[in-house]
Amino acid sequence: MTQFPFSRRDMLKGLSCGFGYMAFAGLSSQASAGYENPLMPKETHFAPKAKRVIFLCMRGGPSHVDTFDYKPDLATDDGKPAPQQKGRKLMKSPWEFKQHGESGLPISDLFPHLAKHADDLCILNSLYGDVPNHPQAYLQLHTGSFRFVRPSVGAWSLYGLGTENQDLPGFITISPEVRVGGAQNYGCAFLPAIYQGTSIGQLGRPLTQAQIGNIANTRFSTGLQRDQLDLVQEMNRDLLSQKQVSPDLEGVIESYELAFRMQSAVPDLMDLSNETQETMESYGIGEKLTDDFGRQCLLARRFAESGVRYIELCHANWDQHGGLKAKLTSNCGNTDQPIAALLADLKQRDMLKDTLVVWGGEFGRTPHVKNQDGRDHNSTGFSMWMAGGGVKGGQRVGMTDEHGVEAVENKIHFHDLHATMLHLLGLDHTRLTYRYAGRDFRLTDVYGHVVDDVLA
Repeated sequence: MTQFPFSRRDMLKGLSCGFGYMAFAGLSSQASAGYENPLMPKETHFAPKAKRVIFLCMRGGPSHVDTFDYKPDLATDDGKPAPQQKGRKLMKSPWEFKQHGESGLPISDLFPHLAKHADDLCILNSLYGDVPNHPQAYLQLHTGSFRFVRPSVGAWSLYGLGTENQDLPGFITISPEVRVGGAQNYGCAFLPAIYQGTSIGQLGRPLTQAQIGNIANTRFSTGLQRDQLDLVQEMNRDLLSQKQVSPDLEGVIESYELAFRMQSAVPDLMDLSNETQETMESYGIGEKLTDDFGRQCLLARRFAESGVRYIELCHANWDQHGGLKAKLTSNCGNTDQPIAALLADLKQRDMLKDTLVVWGGEFGRTPHVKNQDGRDHNSTGFSMWMAGGGVKGGQRVGMTDEHGVEAVENKIHFHDLHATMLHLLGLDHTRLTYRYAGRDFRLTDVYGHVVDDVLA
């Protein structure tokens, strides 16, 4: 066995101090014999239209009838009894919808910046889920299941495709929700641990305070850390050779290696000081209303440009049972300019064509009201949108009824959404499987179809 300039006790102290249980990567030549990196780029099932995904998650259920689902009948019937709900009245949107772009796509006045990109947007107006409760719906949005612990969309994407930058996580979630579903929303469940998401920050806390835990080792230099890690990996691989198969141990090995490489790559990437003032201003960074989400969007572009496969951003709270006018105005004000800047930045860098951008939450809101200035949960019909990465922009796909209660045309379940996202990445959702407990599992379970109308 190789001799190292410190004791095993010192090694273990350094490991707990500088690495924790987080993964840290890059194999030395000595440890890499016969090694196959599971994060290396993989062959797709067919030619992909998108290389990566940026998911803009609006936690809480954005009101579709006030943002992207124009319902003139709702305005006409304002104040009338809701036919679908006894004792409630219909309420028109407090905002106007106008046509934008060459496509004439109707978008609410809440999104003046995003409306300039109307011809890039494919608005899906017929989403539906199975449960109108936040915890279950949010998990179904992220994993396809609200009953069982299942791998997240990001984990499946990484498992199917690998990643282009071996010094960075292939799946990053920025400011994730920790109360509703927690780590399950970016977890890997029964997939190998290397495919789970790496979280940066936490929803509700300023992104300027966000950092990745245990990213720095103050005890040892980089060279000593490499020697330390080689010793640990030699013992881990010896144990793995005895066990033959151990997903947990394999995950530890891969995670240690990745985290080692991340120590220099991630801090550099999160440092925005080399961005121009013009770029910072375009994202709204430095302005109170847009600073935090603007930083998220700019980081998303930087991660995407550096080869990260799946990136999720999170914004809350869109759960407006009351105070709709003020709160929805604030939500859209927080996100409108940064999202528009992200689309423009990607396009300017010739990246939008192979970056799939997805916007939406776990459900929508009711067009009828219990409180005069609020809307309740609605999982039977709501809106999301896609842009870039093989998507046909400037169109609306699917339709809800005349008031926006229920999806009635070209209905799109979460399984269909996930199947379409994987298809754009070059993956057949019926073939992307993982055998666990004697069964082949997939993201879409036994359901799902690709929404062909979305495809360019």
